[in-house]
Amino acid sequence: MFTEIHPKLPMHNKNTTQKFYENLGFYVLGSEDFEAYLMMKKDEIELHFFEFKKLNPLENYGQIYIRTTDIKDLYEDLQKREIKIHPNGALQLKPWMQLEFSILDPDHNLITFGESVF
Repeated sequence: MFTEIHPKLPMHNKNTTQKFYENLGFYVLGSEDFEAYLMMKKDEIELHFFEFKKLNPLENYGQIYIRTTDIKDLYEDLQKREIKIHPNGALQLKPWMQLEFSILDPDHNLITFGESVF
């Protein structure tokens, strides 16, 4: 039986990644500091990152989709904190009845947030 999923995304610089996700409200998970690995959590979402020193962000296709509630408030909050919204990812209603928007992290992992409007 499957119980959880924890996406693993590439990161070039651990400190940069950590600061970015802390600005989104995540915190470092666990008390151990692994040199080339980072685990972060917010609410029920846990993300893992592995060091990839040769990562070219412009060639990175890492993506995750996070279901959320109060997406309009989240969208406004991120804009107030000057977190850039993806140029093609402004908040919009999709044909599959999800309100969605997207951001890119420092390594160009695409983070899409979605809320059902059923």
